[in-house]
Amino acid sequence: MDHKAKLEERVEAYVQDYVSRNRTAQIVKDVLDAAGIGVKPVVDHITIRTHHIDQRAQEFLELGYAYSETLEYSDWHAKVYRAPGFPALFVDQAYDDDRGATSVIPRWVDQFGDQTLHHIAILVEDIETAMHRLQHKGINFAGSILGDKGDVIRQIFSVPEQVDGGPFSVLELIERHAGYQGFSPPQADALMQSTVRN
Repeated sequence: MDHKAKLEERVEAYVQDYVSRNRTAQIVKDVLDAAGIGVKPVVDHITIRTHHIDQRAQEFLELGYAYSETLEYSDWHAKVYRAPGFPALFVDQAYDDDRGATSVIPRWVDQFGDQTLHHIAILVEDIETAMHRLQHKGINFAGSILGDKGDVIRQIFSVPEQVDGGPFSVLELIERHAGYQGFSPPQADALMQSTVRN
């Protein structure tokens, strides 16, 4: 099996595992499956939380992902990796020094490990419409939409799924415009904070 086939198999396994444990993602998948689309074509990016970004990313680097960029926040940082034809991979961790003391990431990784996805982002055409339809199916969202109408990127997380008393996973809705494929540091940090308050 070549690297691309192995990579596709690996990414699909992570997404299937995530969907099996996130009620919001299951609802979205059911709707997409009913339309004959499936979840794969609409996954914008997948996110892994870890204690060691470079070590954790190695699995994906060996299968064809390549480093793209680093994003830095007040108490955590992330690296983005890309592979043509695959969703972007966003791997985040708390800083190893005192700056990371307030980050939620270490507690999350200690509870759930780093062999599962924290979230996937579903690319939508209109975020308000997607939210409205999902709310009618009983899905709640954390905070408000980040980004204004007309911005190149707009995002929101679902309220976290609770597992063993902790916020386990969220589903992100993401609306992109003008070919923008990046991540906005202020928005990513605000998304992180939106789930801390729930």
